[in-house]
Amino acid sequence: MINRTERAESLMAYDRQYRLADIVVAGMDEVGRGPLAGNVVTACVVMPEEPLIVWIDDSKKLSESRREKVYEEILHHALWIGIGEVSPDEIDEINILQATRKAMKAAAEKVPADIFLIDAVTNLGLKGKEIPLIKGDATSYSIAAASIVAKVTRDRQMAEADRLYPEYGFARNKGYGTREHIEALKKYGPCPIHRRSFIGNFV
Repeated sequence: MINRTERAESLMAYDRQYRLADIVVAGMDEVGRGPLAGNVVTACVVMPEEPLIVWIDDSKKLSESRREKVYEEILHHALWIGIGEVSPDEIDEINILQATRKAMKAAAEKVPADIFLIDAVTNLGLKGKEIPLIKGDATSYSIAAASIVAKVTRDRQMAEADRLYPEYGFARNKGYGTREHIEALKKYGPCPIHRRSFIGNFV
């Protein structure tokens, strides 16, 4: 069984190599590149070394209830948090990669970091140094924290969308193309938060 403290310390150890000479290190991640509906959401987070939040990890490795709890801890302790998002209409207009870059730039805009550790995405044009990492949310404490903030933020948006458009099951599928979701699309057609460029084969 994984030792949570050791896991968190190993993630922090990666970030610590960049923290010399009072350098401010931020982590950035996105959620929502693949769904058929909803915004793409990004987060930029600067975390202190103490207290170490032992459950910070890749958001996909945590249960929904655990993510919610860790999210609140991150909000309480983070030095800086920026959120960026791009709507389905704009995703359709500029494509999902450009939308992700735009959302990341918006998230980083008011975060005064010297170095941005970024999960996979490159060439954002930020003021600080950009370091893209493949599987960054499983490598860096800051990116893992950002992955949790972005995931919970987007999941809450999809829960609200479920109240507005209950026929699609957004609270359960978070906008991803599950069988239930695709069947609802075929029956009801798209709703205002669907990405038209993503659903062409299903309606």
